[in-house]
Amino acid sequence: MKKVLIVMGSDSDYDLMKPCFDKLKSLRVPFEAAICSAHRTPERAAKLSREAENKGFGVIIAAAGLAAHLPGVFAAGTTLPVIGVPIASGPLNGFDALLAEVQMPTGIPVATVAINGSANAAILAAQILALSDPELAQSLKDDRKSMADSVEKKHERLQKKLQTEDL
Repeated sequence: MKKVLIVMGSDSDYDLMKPCFDKLKSLRVPFEAAICSAHRTPERAAKLSREAENKGFGVIIAAAGLAAHLPGVFAAGTTLPVIGVPIASGPLNGFDALLAEVQMPTGIPVATVAINGSANAAILAAQILALSDPELAQSLKDDRKSMADSVEKKHERLQKKLQTEDL
């Protein structure tokens, strides 16, 4: 199975990226994570991006706030799918990062999830990898069924509560 490379601009992004790590672990998708700055370590970013495919990665998730150049730098250095996670920070609380990530030039796309949407980034990465991995595709289907079952249980609890309360 191909791996997912997760890059964060700072170690301060860890808590916001933890749902991504947790979701990939629950789906049994192998991943590696790194801290890399588009501005402070541009050579490292370029090298990681260029070498990702040869190191067995199939998708890159890049999280960044403020100017949020990290996802674009990675997208520029590889043809692997890159998923951007805009991080809520600074005076615009992530809106600047969101706009930076979705406004990539033609030919260098970055698939972008919601601000702080790291769990969805993990799911999207898994969906991409599942195109060539039937076992992972089944894990995703099982995960969806589990979510649907959870909603059904909540609905049933609501109905019971409504029947027993005096309105």
